[in-house]
Amino acid sequence: MTFIDFPEMNFPVQGIEDVPMPKMVRIKEKYEDDKIDDVRAHIESEMDNLEIDKAALKGKSIAITVGSRGIPSLPVLVKSICDKLKEWGAKPFIIPAMGSHGGGTAEGNLEVINGYGITEEAMEVPIKASMDVVLVGQMEDSAHTPIYCDKYAAEADGIVLFNKVKPHTDFKGYNESGICKMIAIGIAKHTGCSWFHKQGFDTFGERIPIVAKEFLQKMNVIMGIGVVQNAYDEISEIKAFPKDKIMEGDHELLQIAKRRLPRMKFDNIDVLIIDKIGKNISGEGADPNVTGRGFMPYFKDDFHCKKLFIRGLTEQSHHNACGLGLADITTRRCLNSCDWASTWINLSTNTMIDGGKIPVYQNNDFEALRLAIRTCTKIDYSKARVARIHDTLSLSELEISESLIPDVMNRDDVEIVSEPYDLQFDKDGYLEDFK
Repeated sequence: MTFIDFPEMNFPVQGIEDVPMPKMVRIKEKYEDDKIDDVRAHIESEMDNLEIDKAALKGKSIAITVGSRGIPSLPVLVKSICDKLKEWGAKPFIIPAMGSHGGGTAEGNLEVINGYGITEEAMEVPIKASMDVVLVGQMEDSAHTPIYCDKYAAEADGIVLFNKVKPHTDFKGYNESGICKMIAIGIAKHTGCSWFHKQGFDTFGERIPIVAKEFLQKMNVIMGIGVVQNAYDEISEIKAFPKDKIMEGDHELLQIAKRRLPRMKFDNIDVLIIDKIGKNISGEGADPNVTGRGFMPYFKDDFHCKKLFIRGLTEQSHHNACGLGLADITTRRCLNSCDWASTWINLSTNTMIDGGKIPVYQNNDFEALRLAIRTCTKIDYSKARVARIHDTLSLSELEISESLIPDVMNRDDVEIVSEPYDLQFDKDGYLEDFK
């Protein structure tokens, strides 16, 4: 890991002392709240009802992909897949499948999934972590992009493609972040991920289905399993698809995921505060479908804020600060927690090195928020429109400044649950994490 000790930062800003801290209120936003209560029973039922030759799997080695995205009850889901395969007489094992995440090393990949509770002891199956790949095919594009597969998965008798399905943070297409992307990038490891990104995100919508189709034709994929979460960070859909239904099934789950995506019930604010970003939350740390901030232009009309203040990284990010470069301002403490080698490996692989830029920073949250408000143009500082969220997966409860109350007070899908209150900073000038 490579950390940098950023120094304290003090510089004069004309009129900064005249910027007051806004009073805030807590609100609840209401979304579709149906969920799967017993995820183990549900995924077992999906697998049992799948029309595949289960008897043919007896004695066969089956690789199961586990990626870097956070999924509720992930150990239960993965263990259930392993147990069901063993019930059918198969010999399952797990492979970390996450492109260049975890610093682009086998050890880093393993650390990421271990951090989610995916260990050999807990899953009761082997975990085979490697960055070695085999060539599956080649695309007929200008770069003749090779299609790769993890070596252990390629040597197995079959593959189970397991992944979360959600809107992608850098492109829009028939298949976005889901089972097909697991094929194109996740299981292709650092080598294939790097090759795929060379052509740019603007080609992903077209190229991911092409790669997925080629891979499915040539590799012994047994099934695909996709998971969708609702706006409350709970599992709402789990679907298993036979090999010939994976691409269409992935697309169907994507449409559901887009409908369930949490969004703020207001717009055009001055400052958005995000407590935590991380790879477990989004590929860009914070989902641009929510923030309106991304590396690509597709999301600029989704939400509008003048200044973005990011306070810190999730524990599950393992100090990977991808996406921090989208912030206008952060703190010294946040920057000192970043592993810049891991961050820049990830960003150079996907070619979006803008994400590794270092934002303006202040010594604590109080100073950072005050500067963010001060640098918003054409506003009354005493009426700053400020919102604060824990992360872009957690929008069911958030804080907004008093000046935003008129925007939400008459909505059926928003409830104001507190009186106005002052933001509380500790003796070092930091806010407690939003809970």
